[in-house]
Amino acid sequence: MVKISACIISFNEEKKIEDCLKSLLPVVDEIIIVDSHSTDRTTEIAKKYTDKIFTHNFQGYGKQKNLAIDKATNNWVICLDCDERLSSDLQASIKIIRNELNDNSVYSMARKTFYIYRWLNHCWYPDRKTRLFNKLKTQWLDNDVHESVDTANLQTIALHGDILHYSFDSISDHLKTIDKFTQIGANDLLKKGRPISVFSPLTHASWTFFKLYILNRGFLDGFAGLTVSVLSYMHVFIKYSRAYISQKSQRSDSIS
Repeated sequence: MVKISACIISFNEEKKIEDCLKSLLPVVDEIIIVDSHSTDRTTEIAKKYTDKIFTHNFQGYGKQKNLAIDKATNNWVICLDCDERLSSDLQASIKIIRNELNDNSVYSMARKTFYIYRWLNHCWYPDRKTRLFNKLKTQWLDNDVHESVDTANLQTIALHGDILHYSFDSISDHLKTIDKFTQIGANDLLKKGRPISVFSPLTHASWTFFKLYILNRGFLDGFAGLTVSVLSYMHVFIKYSRAYISQKSQRSDSIS
């Protein structure tokens, strides 16, 4: 039977990491955790499930996840965030295909989000994520935000079942994340040299709202769908605004 390593990165996830690890136990042969100096009970809880816990300064999401897969003793790895779990259907799918894993393929999974008080069945669904792959064939792209697995020249196979994503417990949590990740996202836009005009915040944000609420039928998710669509609009608007302001500031400094 093909052996699989679970690779997790963590920081102050004492409320959610245990359910994540429990969901992995039926399908993996080892669990690797790279922790970024948690100050709560995260590592204490994790020790109940694995002794392969490593501490490392946070390097960015892509780099940190690659550190975790580098420490895996098995070539096949599955990666989850601490606020995610494998559904029973997804566990069954992995068990079925684990002896037929193709080294030249990666495996994607739908992700279903529980937002504050209900599941989102439309605006953020199916939100497919590639999480099962052979580490000798690929790895995480070196992105500071919106990290993803490099799937170039590899076949992507969709598995049945969902990653269950327990995202935000409150609107306050969502707003804190927006404040944090819009700055990271703005820096990423500038690093990649993306063209940013005075209209970019509005056009990109408006498209995000239209896609989530209308095209993805977020209106069927009730008030939660409206909230997610509006705050996603805000997220994109702030990200591009921060990038535009930084760009203007850099030009002003170079002129002076």
